[in-house]
This record gives sequence, C-alpha cells and structure tokens, in this order.
Amino acid sequence: MTELEKLKHLLEHWMEHNDAHVKTYNEWAGKAESMGRKDIAELLRQITADSRKLNTLFEKAIKII
Repeated sequence: MTELEKLKHLLEHWMEHNDAHVKTYNEWAGKAESMGRKDIAELLRQITADSRKLNTLFEKAIKII
C-alpha cells in the first residue's frame, strides 16, 4: 500500500469517525434542550453543523486522491 493509499484510507476512517461524533453531539443537544439549557443546545447544534462541514472537506480530499 502506498502512502497515498494509506492517506485515503485514513481520510475515510476520519470521516466515519466524525459521523459518529456528529450523531453524539446532536443527541446531547436534544438532552441539553430538554434540561432547559437552550444555550448549550444551540452551541452543540453549531458544533454538529461545523463537523458536517468537515465531512465535505474529507470527501473533497478523497476525490482528489
């Protein structure tokens, strides 16, 4: 396996791992809101959105490879 192939594999792994985090952030945003902490829920939803943007960058890098 070349270094470039390894990098592609890592990018795919990081993207999957990021997806798992996105799910968790979103779940905790709901929990925070149910606890009356809309401020924290909003921040977690922003973190979720920003993390989804990372996946777009991972996808672009994978396509380039």
